[in-house]
Amino acid sequence: MELQFWGVRGSFPLAGRAVSKIGGNTPCASVTSAAGDVLIIDAGTGIRALGDALIAGRKTGPLCLSLLFTHFHLDHVQGLPFFAPLLLVDAEIRFYSAADPEDMKGYLGRLMGKPYFPMPFDRTPAMKSFHKIDGAGTKCGQVMVSSCPLHHPQGSVAYRLEENGAAVVFATDTEPDGGRLDERLATFAKNACLVYDAMFTPEEYASGKQGWGHSTWLEGAKLAGAAGASSLFLSHFNPDHSDRVVLGLERRARRIFPAAVCAREGRRMTIPPNGLEARGREADRS
Repeated sequence: MELQFWGVRGSFPLAGRAVSKIGGNTPCASVTSAAGDVLIIDAGTGIRALGDALIAGRKTGPLCLSLLFTHFHLDHVQGLPFFAPLLLVDAEIRFYSAADPEDMKGYLGRLMGKPYFPMPFDRTPAMKSFHKIDGAGTKCGQVMVSSCPLHHPQGSVAYRLEENGAAVVFATDTEPDGGRLDERLATFAKNACLVYDAMFTPEEYASGKQGWGHSTWLEGAKLAGAAGASSLFLSHFNPDHSDRVVLGLERRARRIFPAAVCAREGRRMTIPPNGLEARGREADRS
C-alpha cells in the first residue's frame, strides 16, 4: 500500500511561510492498494489537490474511488465541494462512514446546498453510493477496512486499512481515555503504521483542553509503543502551531518512540507488509 498526505492541519486551513513546510490544508490522506484501489480518508481542504492529481493521472476507464469519513466536523468535510471527480460523469465514488447511509447523505447534502454552495450535492454528475462501516470490517476493493470508536465530541472513528499484511491506522480526532492509555485503540493499531492526533502539547492539554476531543504528541508516542506500531505519524496540527513548533513536537516524540515523524503535505511512503517500518520518501512540492 502507498500512503500520501494531502492535508494535516486541524480546525481550519492556513497559508504563509510559517506553515509552508508542514502544510496548511485540513485533513485528507489517500491510500492506494497494490491492486490500484484508491481510498481517501476525510475531505478537508487537502482533497482539492488530490482530486486534481487523480484526474491528471487517470488512465482509460471510469475513475472508482472510496471516500471514508472519520466524522463530519467542518475541517474534515470542507474540501468536498471542490473535489473535481464529483463533476465527472464517468466517476464512481463510494462514501463510507460510521453513520447510517441516509444520515450521511443528509449531512453532505446540507454541506453542498442552499445557501452555502451553488451546486447541490445530489446534482453532481458522479455516480454515488453510501455505506456504513462498523467494527466487523468492510472490503473496499482489495483493502479490508475496519473502524474503532474514538473519544471525540459528537463521535469519531479510527480506521484500519489492511492489504497483504500491511496496515495503517488513522486516529486523528481523539483524546486520552480519562487520562489513561486507550487500550482499545492500542489493540486496534497493533503492528500498524499509526497516524495520530497531535493537536496539543501536553502542557496545553493540561491547562484546560480536556474534553476538547484532541490529544498530544506524548500520548501518540505512548500509544504507538503500546501497540507495537511500525511507525508513528503525528498529524491534525494546531493552527496556532507554526512549522517550528511542530518540528519541535517531532523531536520530543522521537525521544520516546524513535519512529515518530510529522505528517506533511506531499509526504508519500510505502507501507510494507509484516509490520516492517514504513519507508518514507518526500514527494516533490511545487
